[in-house]
Amino acid sequence: MKKDIKQLAIIGPTASGKSDLAISVALKIDAYILSIDSLSIYKEIDVVSAKPTRDELSLVKHFGIDEIYPNEHFGVDIFISLYKKVLQECEKDNKNLIIVGGTSFYLKSLLQGLSEIPLITQTITNSVKQELTELQKCHTLLKNIDETYMKNITPNDSYRIEKALLIYRASGLSPSQWFKQNPPKPVIKNLDIYNIDVDRSILRERISKRTNKMLELGLLDEVCYLEQKYTRLPSSMGAIGIVEVLEYLDGKVSQEKMLENISTHTAQLAKRQQTFNKTQFENIISAPLEDLEEIILSRRNN
Repeated sequence: MKKDIKQLAIIGPTASGKSDLAISVALKIDAYILSIDSLSIYKEIDVVSAKPTRDELSLVKHFGIDEIYPNEHFGVDIFISLYKKVLQECEKDNKNLIIVGGTSFYLKSLLQGLSEIPLITQTITNSVKQELTELQKCHTLLKNIDETYMKNITPNDSYRIEKALLIYRASGLSPSQWFKQNPPKPVIKNLDIYNIDVDRSILRERISKRTNKMLELGLLDEVCYLEQKYTRLPSSMGAIGIVEVLEYLDGKVSQEKMLENISTHTAQLAKRQQTFNKTQFENIISAPLEDLEEIILSRRNN
């Protein structure tokens, strides 16, 4: 018999124990897991992203991990499409769903939704592809008609330039005008969100240990491989853990300083994540890691 799919989210700063908690809860409530982690989404970025191990991944079916290659684009629109596919899979298999990760911006995007895009015919698609052979010219055109929308889009960002140009050619409106007339609709409503509350001094200690473990697991070899295969151009190569290793490989810092920099920058990221989680979501339930599983399960049973 089909059951109603129950969904919940577990968020928290990096190295706070989200993955282990999610797996433990998933096993008890018969759930799949959707990862919202901006690095785990990439294949071959394994050590840097601190993905769950193969054994852990085998315990519960995971989505949002190893979905694309490091030189491929990933953004909110693609994530929302992924979420919809995962939800269909849960419905087909009669499973609940746990959304877990440190990139809470993606979770917020599910709650806020995205604006619909205009109907884009094959003729328009073909015409825009032809225009994109002169990318700089397209960027200039869009900047002239919609400076506000284009202010954070660089002249070589072909993915976002194409998206903006398709909207303009299909609707006859600038992207800003289109989105104003077509406001976003939430993808999820009434989602229980659980936040891991952790003291920053404890978190810094966990981050330091994890950074040293990454070195033991082959951090340097992984970054060397990624640079050789993908160069330093993809945005994924600007991630914490990769940038600092590249500085070390360039001879700019010692290995000790490299590890210190990774720990420091990761701790700074964790602080930003904690602030985001506390300010961007309403009615979230925050508790220490050791208490949160019991809280989640008791609420599920009520």
